[in-house]
Amino acid sequence: MPLAGGTFRSLRVRNYRLFFAGHAVSVTGTWMQRVAQDWLVLQLTDSGVALGIATALQFLPTLLLGMWGGLLADRYDKRHLIIATQLGQAVLAAVLGLLAVTGLVELWMVYVLALLLGIVTVVDGPTRHAFSAELVPAGDYVNAQGLNGTIHNAGRLVGPAIAGVLIATVGVGPAFLINAVSFAAVIAALLRMDPAQLHREPAGPRSPHQVREGLIYVWTRPVLRFTIVVVAVIGLFGQNLRVVLPLLASRTFGQGAQAYGWLMAMVGLGAIAGALISASRIRTSPATLLWACGAFGVVTVVASAAPTVPWALAAMVLLGFCNISVNTVARTLLQLTAERRVHGRVMALHALVSVGSTPFGGYLSGWVGDHFGARPALAMGGIAALGVAVAYLPRLGGLESGATVDTVGAAP
Repeated sequence: MPLAGGTFRSLRVRNYRLFFAGHAVSVTGTWMQRVAQDWLVLQLTDSGVALGIATALQFLPTLLLGMWGGLLADRYDKRHLIIATQLGQAVLAAVLGLLAVTGLVELWMVYVLALLLGIVTVVDGPTRHAFSAELVPAGDYVNAQGLNGTIHNAGRLVGPAIAGVLIATVGVGPAFLINAVSFAAVIAALLRMDPAQLHREPAGPRSPHQVREGLIYVWTRPVLRFTIVVVAVIGLFGQNLRVVLPLLASRTFGQGAQAYGWLMAMVGLGAIAGALISASRIRTSPATLLWACGAFGVVTVVASAAPTVPWALAAMVLLGFCNISVNTVARTLLQLTAERRVHGRVMALHALVSVGSTPFGGYLSGWVGDHFGARPALAMGGIAALGVAVAYLPRLGGLESGATVDTVGAAP
């Protein structure tokens, strides 16, 4: 489609093209590391609970400090912050890779490095999401978010598949080292950007209550509050695939790391399709998010009943499609409904309830997987998503009234 008005229209902006290309390389390495870290923990412990703990430690800092990370994104130059966080992630990946390659790695080391990575992510996550608003005009926010989702999930498609092959042939260490090198691409892209072409919003005056102000801002606006509740429920119960899918591959289907890699890759394949469709949309609304939430619930329950690996792979495609649809619509509603001055804090709250809930959701999924099996652990997320969709359905009329957002003509 033409760049001027189609699915890829944000790519007409040079700064966004640079970010898109650099991030596409980096995110592939990130997904390689995620699969390798999960499999490394499983090799060291053969425990779903340990897997849940490692995942929880990585996202615990977002739960505790996420709003302050968003405040930093509102106060300081986002491009410089992202360069710093990418360098930090590269160093941590290199350390874990060297430990794995030399055979010195122990479980406590994985835990510590996961926690440190989580601390870096506290700043990196909300800053990257809010940075999209500086790269493109307001009317292209949803398009940029959709394209960001495309490259994120292209990485989820390619990265796990590569990681599965590497783990099966040369071990987990090289996956971490390749990820460390991949951060150079996004850092180079950020350094080559033209700062004069960024759509920056002047930082507001500092006050001792800016974090609380961000929370009150979201809670007192019905559409924002509804969006955060939906994201929180799905994040807590339905997005713990890094805990559930290794158990599904190894225990339910009796397969190895390659099967886990392919399951994650199929989630990415479906997500690419969902992200491209989301990028082509010109309108979004609370109803779109509610129906996407319900579809996610139905597909997750169906996926939990897949009898064989091929059926599970097909179900993962649909699951990835629904998952990215929920996330893209949610981020779009938040960015287009909230004022620019609070974007960092609003996106930090999104990260807090989405990935910050992982310390609880990851442990819960691991516990259910250990005691009842991977299928119930996966189905739990679908049931929760259906529950929130049914609960909000009677209130949809009030949320829809005056809330539909035209994503082409939106104002900052």
